[in-house]
Amino acid sequence: MVRGGPLMVEGPVELVDADGNTVLCDRFQVAICMCRRSKRYPICDTSHRPRTSRASQE
Repeated sequence: MVRGGPLMVEGPVELVDADGNTVLCDRFQVAICMCRRSKRYPICDTSHRPRTSRASQE
């Protein structure tokens, strides 16, 4: 597990959610969302990371 982040597992994986929907991922390593903020849930899309605007970085 990544503190404050996803659960990393070796792929490929087949995930089944509570509704019985199946998500297939054939990558060699898969990040599973633990915070439920991902738009691609149950696959992590890094939505857990703090967002900063480009203007504040300049």
